[in-house]
Amino acid sequence: MSLLLGAGLGPLCAAARAVLPCLWRGKYFSSGGEPAQNQVTPMLRHLIYKIKATGPITVAEYMKEVLTNPAKGYYVYRDMLGEKGDFITSPEISQIFGELLGILFISEWMATGKNAAFQLVELGPGRGTLTGDILRVFSQLGSVLKNCDISIHLVEVSEKLSEIQALTLTEEKIPLERNAGSPVCMRGVTKSGIPISWYRDLQDVPKGYSFYLAHEFFDVLPVHKFQKTPQGWREVLIDIDPQVSDKLRFVLAPGVTPAEVFIQRDEMRDHVEVCPEAGVIIQELSQRIALAGGAALIADYGHEGTKTDTFRGFCGHKLHDVLTAPGTADLTADVDFSYLRRMAGGQVASLGPIKQQMFLKNMGIDVRLKVLLDKSDEPARQQLLHGYDMLMNPQKMGERFNFFALLPHQRLHGRSHPMDACQSKPSVSPVAGFGELTWR
Repeated sequence: MSLLLGAGLGPLCAAARAVLPCLWRGKYFSSGGEPAQNQVTPMLRHLIYKIKATGPITVAEYMKEVLTNPAKGYYVYRDMLGEKGDFITSPEISQIFGELLGILFISEWMATGKNAAFQLVELGPGRGTLTGDILRVFSQLGSVLKNCDISIHLVEVSEKLSEIQALTLTEEKIPLERNAGSPVCMRGVTKSGIPISWYRDLQDVPKGYSFYLAHEFFDVLPVHKFQKTPQGWREVLIDIDPQVSDKLRFVLAPGVTPAEVFIQRDEMRDHVEVCPEAGVIIQELSQRIALAGGAALIADYGHEGTKTDTFRGFCGHKLHDVLTAPGTADLTADVDFSYLRRMAGGQVASLGPIKQQMFLKNMGIDVRLKVLLDKSDEPARQQLLHGYDMLMNPQKMGERFNFFALLPHQRLHGRSHPMDACQSKPSVSPVAGFGELTWR
């Protein structure tokens, strides 16, 4: 595997990605803290009509409408990433991030017996940058993967981003097959000749030995918010402000709501956020991995069931009032990794969460950085160092970002590995990133 560390992996223009001004989606935000200009957007008008017709809505319903409404949703028809967007992600900062994840998947494929085929499935692939960096590693290590049948499967709700991903990954040298009415809405071939397909829902992705990747995916799934009161738990809802007809506000439900069943009986916090949709996806991933093998890697902002109010908005790389001008800003909430682990229900083993700084160090980021620096001119060197600092600095992304993995139980207990002659227990190779990677 040391081949990658010394390889250039294509022009260093990828390494020298522009350093973009940004604000990471890792800070708390309260709607009343930073007022923004009140703008009557099409989404706001839609929500006001909806609330007038049916009454106050949950925060989860609000997030779902604002982000993924087929006609007006924030994610559906816009490119929100990069300097001209509202936030930036790790793959846009440095090519090294995606390269190391590519190494992780190859390492896991080798550790579990070099299956004849595997699927790489990414949930919410952004602009395709991360998958592109991973595919470059697969190409560079083609001699290792030469007998493996690889396919790429992208789960994306945004029409706009799907088109950007297709341009990034295929350059459309071979015309894409498009079918909006089919579970597979697009098919094509990547620049390196690997078949690639697009879906709107994870359920439509074929089952089989797969590596699932969710980078900054779970933090935008709809959350229900609850506040502890003298009368018990009450759900936080969104209603029209009676003083201002085109303004929204938070209110407490007068009684028990159905989503309260998701709160743990021994919950000690006075405010909680729960994401049932994340639980459904984790259960689906767990069933698939338990049945067919592979692994899931989840990388996101989050906590171990300790934080309270993390619901916040981002627009133009700045914090944004979540109830102002809906449809023009990203909405996000930190991932509760303890909840994800609970939802896996023992079907698979879990690792983490582990801080990004430690994960990338275990993956050999320092070695890879040195190789790229040795091959770079001065401007590229400065950009590489700046990107490294953004990824690794505890005050930036190093400790705000977490990695969490789901794997088959036998992967951690060694039941699929032969016993060494001098051992009484099976030999188990460490999971890359969660233990220091051994380069061979």
